[in-house]
Amino acid sequence: QVQLVESGGGLVQPGGSLRLSCAASGNIYRVDTMAWYRQAPGKERELVSTLTRFGNTNVADSVKGRFTISRDSAKNTAYLQMNSLKPEDTAVYYCKIVGLTTRSTGLEVWGPGTRVTVSS
Repeated sequence: QVQLVESGGGLVQPGGSLRLSCAASGNIYRVDTMAWYRQAPGKERELVSTLTRFGNTNVADSVKGRFTISRDSAKNTAYLQMNSLKPEDTAVYYCKIVGLTTRSTGLEVWGPGTRVTVSS
């Protein structure tokens, strides 16, 4: 069984920064992609950023230049550095990993989410 634990959310003023973490544990053989999504109140979940094991990244236009995704492969941990935060970044942020388990089965797991509130 694989679990994700997210941390780092909270309340921050506009223009501030937060760093989210997502630690994966369990029967993981390989993580191919780590991703961050977010869901604002009353809106659908949207992709924020992805990072593959080859180092390829994808960033949503709405956060480009402000958010940076990274990973520590040895720890199976993903990070999302969020700078210049805006009120419209307020959402629950979810981590997702895609890969392979130690039993050679496909792996796609979501974290429980961490809330980010940007407000003065």
